[in-house]
Amino acid sequence: MLASTAAAFLTVLGAASQASAAGYPVVGTSDVNARSGPGTSYQIIKTYKPGQNLTLVCQTPGETITGPLGTSNIWDKTADGVYVSDTYVKTGSDGYVTRRC
Repeated sequence: MLASTAAAFLTVLGAASQASAAGYPVVGTSDVNARSGPGTSYQIIKTYKPGQNLTLVCQTPGETITGPLGTSNIWDKTADGVYVSDTYVKTGSDGYVTRRC
């Protein structure tokens, strides 16, 4: 029974990992700036195109931004090591969806 419980847990854990690896899509009508920190005063490092999927490593509070998905102070740190306002990333939530940075 312990082996079957462990196998079921690993199956669920694997499914969750695959879901987060799929990423969250960028929204908007033009390229979205990705910055060195959680605010518009930070340097633009790169841009993401609408529809591009982002893998999030963590989220942190920062400058409050109004974007296509509303107003928020949450910034998403991507696997590329840059920050994007959560108002441009369709996470399906107005709150945190991953660990805090």
